Amino acid sequence: MADCLNRLLLKLASEDLAAVLPCLELIELEKKHVVIEPNEPIEHVYFPETCVFSLMAVSKDGQPIEVGMFGFEGVSDLVTQYGDTTPMRSMVQVRGATWRMTAQDFAKALRTVPSLNGVVLRYKEALAIQFAYTALAHGTFTIEERLARWLLMSHDRTQRGNMPIVHEFIASMLAVRRSGVTTAIHILEGAGAIRASRGTIVIRDRDKLIEIANGSYGVPEREYERLLRN
Repeated sequence: MADCLNRLLLKLASEDLAAVLPCLELIELEKKHVVIEPNEPIEHVYFPETCVFSLMAVSKDGQPIEVGMFGFEGVSDLVTQYGDTTPMRSMVQVRGATWRMTAQDFAKALRTVPSLNGVVLRYKEALAIQFAYTALAHGTFTIEERLARWLLMSHDRTQRGNMPIVHEFIASMLAVRRSGVTTAIHILEGAGAIRASRGTIVIRDRDKLIEIANGSYGVPEREYERLLRN
């Protein structure tokens, strides 16, 4: 556990981490594995190490759109503080390792482990800001600006320049046509920000991606650092 990468767990007081440790189980999850379905009982809460999750709202006809993303900086759906279901879906975007604990143990720990409760409340505020800027991006930014933002957020959580991502997956997450994603990728390639090949996108110039994102990226990231600084 000493090498745990999850930033929220690392922010716990040492005695509180010791109290939570027996409840944690390290597992591996594959891409597209759904850990929480809308309106289904939540069985576990996840603290990722190397995997990345997408949080998705799902329409009545089953169409999903990504509304949030979390990796080693976060934790899965927090509704277990007040209930045992959520209308959102949580799905693995990038395969890897994650700590998990039962929803019952998590709800109990929120009541009995002081620093966990404080960290989770600050993270919940940071996630709400991410949701707000995702809505802003979906409503007012171009596809290439939204794609640049999405790639930056994925890069933050994988910390590697070579990402195994296909056009269809991005189109589903952004709720746009695949052809629109293809055009946006060509624009980002033409600007020298990325290099795309079949099933892979390589980040070539992160600063250029931030420039293309045009303000859709940055505010939630700064707010996370401010809220979780201590």
